[in-house]
Amino acid sequence: MTQIEKAHAFRALHLRAGAFIIPNPWDIGTTRLLEHLGFEALATTSAGFAFSIGRRDGKVTREEVMAHIAAISSATPLPVSADLENGFGDAPETAAETIRLAAAAGAVGGSIEDSTGVRDEPVFAFERAVERIRAAAHAAHALPFPFTLTARAENYLYGRRDLNDTIKRLQAFQEAGADVLYAPGLVSKEDIAEVVRSVDRPVNFLAGLPGMEHTRDELAAFGVKRISIGSGLARAAVHATLTAAREMRDPGTFHFTQNIVSLSEVTAMFPD
Repeated sequence: MTQIEKAHAFRALHLRAGAFIIPNPWDIGTTRLLEHLGFEALATTSAGFAFSIGRRDGKVTREEVMAHIAAISSATPLPVSADLENGFGDAPETAAETIRLAAAAGAVGGSIEDSTGVRDEPVFAFERAVERIRAAAHAAHALPFPFTLTARAENYLYGRRDLNDTIKRLQAFQEAGADVLYAPGLVSKEDIAEVVRSVDRPVNFLAGLPGMEHTRDELAAFGVKRISIGSGLARAAVHATLTAAREMRDPGTFHFTQNIVSLSEVTAMFPD
């Protein structure tokens, strides 16, 4: 598929009935495994990628992220949306440039957060946050294909459990040109449904948080359109590795090998 074809296929997923899951691989291998399992689109994960190269989330350069996006996008015929963090800079112009770079790397969508990276003031002031999304949307919509821009309101991830402000931001991001809206950290049915009712763009939901037990069908019934897992798959892999390694280190046993996928099964999932 060409990038234009991927872009149209990705946009179509947001227009059909129900909700779809967009899992988050962190390297070429996991990209191809998820493609093999039949998922229809993929999204990168900043944390998962950072862990894979021995870094903390937020400690990877924009150049490294763009190379990662290019590697993932070129490894699969599936549409890829990119985790672009906060756009790698405070200025609206920087967010816009990040969108253009992501598109040049092969992504057909991407997300921009309103987080600052500053501990004492973790979320941009309202007007600045909107300016940044407006600039990103202008860049996205000037591309020769429908790049799907996701705008993220990060309040809940930073302990700012203010639903009214979160909705206000999402509504403003919508007016600024965002194609998809996302407030990671929401858990309760009531809050999720209220967000969906308050906007008229597709809403992405972050699954896998503590206390979140909603299924795909339940989330679809709430009005959610897209479900991602963030760094969840990457952390699941880290958990399995740590559990196995601790068993080898401490009791010196290898029981974990009795319940793992076979070499032949994994091999069959990759192309010749």
